[in-house]
Amino acid sequence: MSSDWTPKTRLGKLVVDGKVTTMSEALSTGLPLREPQIVDILLPELADEVLDVNMVQRMTDSGRRVKFAITVVVGNQDGFVGLGRLKSKEVGPGIRAAIDVAKLNIIEVKRGCGSWECGCLTPHSLPFDLEGHSGSVVVKLKPAPRGTGLAIGDIAKSVLKMAGIEDAWGFTKGHTKTTINYSVATFEALRLTSQMRVTEEQKERLKIVSGPVRIQVAPPIVVEESAEEGEGKEKAEASEVAPAADEEPEADPEPAPGPAPEAAEQKKEGE
Repeated sequence: MSSDWTPKTRLGKLVVDGKVTTMSEALSTGLPLREPQIVDILLPELADEVLDVNMVQRMTDSGRRVKFAITVVVGNQDGFVGLGRLKSKEVGPGIRAAIDVAKLNIIEVKRGCGSWECGCLTPHSLPFDLEGHSGSVVVKLKPAPRGTGLAIGDIAKSVLKMAGIEDAWGFTKGHTKTTINYSVATFEALRLTSQMRVTEEQKERLKIVSGPVRIQVAPPIVVEESAEEGEGKEKAEASEVAPAADEEPEADPEPAPGPAPEAAEQKKEGE
């Protein structure tokens, strides 16, 4: 995130003021998400993956115009995922712009243990069956027991991993070689989890959680000392331990004066 970023939307100002501290709160406000810097602040551990880079051409009077259509998925692998697609003349800037678009399309995914074959009571899979459509592609997702993994194609597997889903069964129909339709259909299926309402009894029975479940611990702040400060500190410690050069060592205390020798001899003669 740029240090000189100035929010222009109402949601961005709430985030900068500290009134909105989590991504769940930002999505629950109902305000539109129009600045990718908001996601950078609320989800600093966000990862991204390029799903497809396709070259497209358009014929004009002056010749062919070539662009690249880029599809990117982002997520924190713990309940948040986003999908973005953009066309650009260059691949590098296009990927960065597609990542920003994916951040603006981020959603919160519900997870649970919805398989009747599993009773681990942990949110490792889906809470119920889902179905998404895009073009001719139809993707059906079903909960799977722990240890099954993601039994689905590579494109859908990348989207589910970014959402934090570890086990699921997948069934597809249509022309799944069209990467954009395959990824959008999977993303739309996951969007249903955020739109579907569940009761408290279902949350307890299926262990449904929404959003992140991991505990994020902030790293300790280490203050680095400059070389001059370190040398000054060492000299101060050395001066406290070693005595000063101009100080004279303390003399041994003189013994207490005893009786004079003449008085002692007179005492003995008298006896």
